[in-house]
Amino acid sequence: KRACELAGIDTLPCDVKELDRDEAVIMMVESNLQRSTILPSEKAFAYRMRLEAMNRQGQRTDLTSAPVGSKFSTRSNQELADQSPDGKTQIQRYIRLTYLIPPLLDLVDDGRMKMRPAVELSYLSPEEQVALSKEIEETDATPSHAQAIIMRELSEKDELTAREISSILSEEKPNQREQFRMPRERISKFFPRDATPKQIEETIIRALELYERHKNRANER
Repeated sequence: KRACELAGIDTLPCDVKELDRDEAVIMMVESNLQRSTILPSEKAFAYRMRLEAMNRQGQRTDLTSAPVGSKFSTRSNQELADQSPDGKTQIQRYIRLTYLIPPLLDLVDDGRMKMRPAVELSYLSPEEQVALSKEIEETDATPSHAQAIIMRELSEKDELTAREISSILSEEKPNQREQFRMPRERISKFFPRDATPKQIEETIIRALELYERHKNRANER
């Protein structure tokens, strides 16, 4: 409509379709999913709306409750995947995002939290998610996939406390460990061509240890 207004076109060509609410929802979702840019949260609620509409139409589907990775058991599930830009498992993951509280879902939209840990966290209770959100805000640290799995397991045992959340988030992630790198050509003359990175690392460590001992002895004199 706006494009026609800008182009000076008085009449907007359109098709009028007689649809009930659920049919309209399904058509709207299909249209929205074709957008070139769509937030994870928008896609998540779009998939959920469509599945709920399909349920009301009598097409049974277990996507909203089936564990991620499980097989689709009904024709409607397969039809949804065939008509969508995402596969079956990915659709399940998106739908799980709708069970996150808004602050956590915002982290996914902002790219600060990945899909897989977000899916695991969606199984936490709203109260647990609130506690996690507060800890993330205070520490500016988001859970890794492995940390999210631990939180979900503790939640299922009713053992996930605010203290446990703080303890888990404070653990150092592998990708957060500071690493030192040196161009190999700078040290290649000291090692055989077939020396592995591990062998080079161990040799350098031993050399530094010998240097440290030598320096200490010199200082003692």
